[in-house]
Amino acid sequence: MNTNDRLIAQNSHIRVLCLVPGGIGDQILFFPTLDDLQAHYPQAEIDVIVEPRAKGAYRVCKSVNEVLTFDYKDRNGLADFGNLLGIVRDREYDVALTLGQRWSVGLLLWMTGIPLRIGYTAKTGTWFFTNSVPLKTEQYAAHMYHDLLKGLGINSPCPELAVSVPKPDLQWADSEQQRLGTTESGYILIHGGSSKLAQAKGIDKIYPIDKWQKIIEDIQQKQPNLPIVMLQGPEDVQLVSAIRQIFPDLKVTSPSDIGKLAAMIAGANLMLCTDSAPMHLAVAVGTYTIALFGPTEAKKLLPPGERYIGIQSPTGKISDIKPEDVLKQVWRG
Repeated sequence: MNTNDRLIAQNSHIRVLCLVPGGIGDQILFFPTLDDLQAHYPQAEIDVIVEPRAKGAYRVCKSVNEVLTFDYKDRNGLADFGNLLGIVRDREYDVALTLGQRWSVGLLLWMTGIPLRIGYTAKTGTWFFTNSVPLKTEQYAAHMYHDLLKGLGINSPCPELAVSVPKPDLQWADSEQQRLGTTESGYILIHGGSSKLAQAKGIDKIYPIDKWQKIIEDIQQKQPNLPIVMLQGPEDVQLVSAIRQIFPDLKVTSPSDIGKLAAMIAGANLMLCTDSAPMHLAVAVGTYTIALFGPTEAKKLLPPGERYIGIQSPTGKISDIKPEDVLKQVWRG
């Protein structure tokens, strides 16, 4: 154990900075790492730097003190990096953890002067870290992120995903379920959308409308008294509108933030979805989940366990998943 490690081990009043690029789903997958870090250092102040699009995730995270924003993917100039560097230096952090694997992120951390800097062992940028850990990409992403804590000498098992939903959001969900008429019956929640960023990257995450139609028809036929609720986010309007043209009486909910979204997912009997941030929330609140995967690997994005079922496309195209295969999982047992 070097001098910096001893300093951290002896001082629980530490300031920790975590650099977490990616969307809301990446933040949720990082929550167990934050929670375990807080458990080991109860008096630590933990801040994160995330992309602006992901800031809302921290509405349901209990372990973070402050959320700073920086667009890692933008073409940042020297002034942008200089501003961020100034903000970080002013806060005098003791420890930094980074998920980013770009050499520029390592360089930025080195320039901050933070005594203990932890990142993944990679081909570039490792020399900017004081401690590095192996990058094991074959495992569940939350476990891969949690490996960073080994750089602090923390070798405990990764906690399960968990969120802390504000009380007003739980109350909103109760009112929303009353509006939808699902308070007594329960409901199946369907989220068939995908982020614009995924679409822009050509990542195939949208299941075809005609196949959702077959699934919805079968559920309505076999369970006519169990309502189906479509989850509609800002980027799902077109998809939900098209499905409602086929099923005009289909119920729709549009939570305005991640806390209300988590509360609605928690109230569902079943979550049917594609690989998305709502899928990670479903895992975090313990809702039985069936998720459809195209090119992304289910084993890396869903934890092991019988409550979370990933249906992998045999071809890598999500459209090639048969509705019959989805329904087989819906009705199993």
